[in-house]
Amino acid sequence: MFSRIRPDGFTLLLAGAVLLATLLPCRGAAAAGFEWATRAAITLLFFMHGAKLSREAVVRGLGAWRLHLGVLTSTFVLFPLLGLMVILVPDAWIGPEVKVGVLFLCVLPSTVQSSIALTAIAGGNVAAAVCSASLSNILGVFLTPLLVGLLIHAQAGQDADIVGAIGNVALTLLAPFLLGHLSRPWTARFVDRHKLFLGRLDRGSILLVVYTAFSAAVIEGIWSRLTVGDFALIAVVDVLLLAAVLVLTTVAARLFGVRVEDEIVLVFCGSKKSLASGVPMAAALFPAAAVGVIIVPLMLFHQLQLIVCAILARRYAERNAAEDATVMLPT
Repeated sequence: MFSRIRPDGFTLLLAGAVLLATLLPCRGAAAAGFEWATRAAITLLFFMHGAKLSREAVVRGLGAWRLHLGVLTSTFVLFPLLGLMVILVPDAWIGPEVKVGVLFLCVLPSTVQSSIALTAIAGGNVAAAVCSASLSNILGVFLTPLLVGLLIHAQAGQDADIVGAIGNVALTLLAPFLLGHLSRPWTARFVDRHKLFLGRLDRGSILLVVYTAFSAAVIEGIWSRLTVGDFALIAVVDVLLLAAVLVLTTVAARLFGVRVEDEIVLVFCGSKKSLASGVPMAAALFPAAAVGVIIVPLMLFHQLQLIVCAILARRYAERNAAEDATVMLPT
C-alpha cells in the first residue's frame, strides 16, 4: 500500500525545484537567461512530443469517435463546470489566486503518456487511448487559451486578448509539435531508440519551467500569500475534483453500456490533467510572477491522479483477469 501512495520520483524532483527556487531564486541577468532557456526547452519539448506521436496508432483509434467525444466532454466541459462551482465559493474560504489556479487546472487537456500507460495496465483499448489523449492535447492548444479568456479573465474582471493568447500558445506549443510530427520520417528511429533519454528531457524541461516560475513568484512574495492551510485546502479541492470526475465518467460509461475496454479509456483519459502541457501554457498565458501560484493546484493534482489511477488500473486488471479465469473454467 505504501508503494502505491508514496510520491513518485518526478514529484520529489518538482518539490526540489520549488525548494531551490525558494532558497536561491534566479534574479536579474540570470532570470533573463533562465527565461530564454525555458522558452527553448518548451519548444524542444513539444517538438519531441510531436515526433513521438505515431500516426498509425492515432488512425487505429479514430473509429471510436463517440468515445473520443466523451473524453473531450469530460476534459473541456465537465471539468470547467466543476471549476466554476469552486469559483462560487466565498473568497473568505478560498482565496482568488487559488481559485484561478483551480480553474486553470480544470481547462487543461488530458495527459498522453500516463493515460496510455494506465490504460494498458488496466487492459483497456490502447489505440483509442492514444487517439483520445493526443486529440485532447492538440485541441487544448486552442481550447485552453479560449477557456482561460472566457472563464478566468472574466472571473477576475479583466479584459482578455483571447486571439493573442491562442496565437501565443500556438506559436510556442503547436508549431513545434506539428513540425516534430512532420519530421517523423527522419526522427522516428531516433525517438524509438532513445525513449529513456527523451523521457528525461521531458522532465528536465518541466523542472526548468517550474524553477523559473517559482523564482519569479518567490521574488514577488508567494510564501506570504500562500499558507500551509492554503496548500491543505488546494489538496482537498483536488481530491474532490478527481473523485467527482472518476465517479461521473464511470457512471456515464455504464449507463450507456460502454464496453469495459472503452470505459477504461473514458475514465483514465477523461480524468487526467497534463502537467507537461499545463506548465508551459501557464508560462505563455500568465505574467511570470503569477505562474508559481497558478500551477500549485496542477502540481498537487499530478501526484494525486497518479496514485489514484494506478490503484484503479490494478483493480481493473485484476477484475479482467478474474473474469477471464471464470470464462475458462470447464462447465
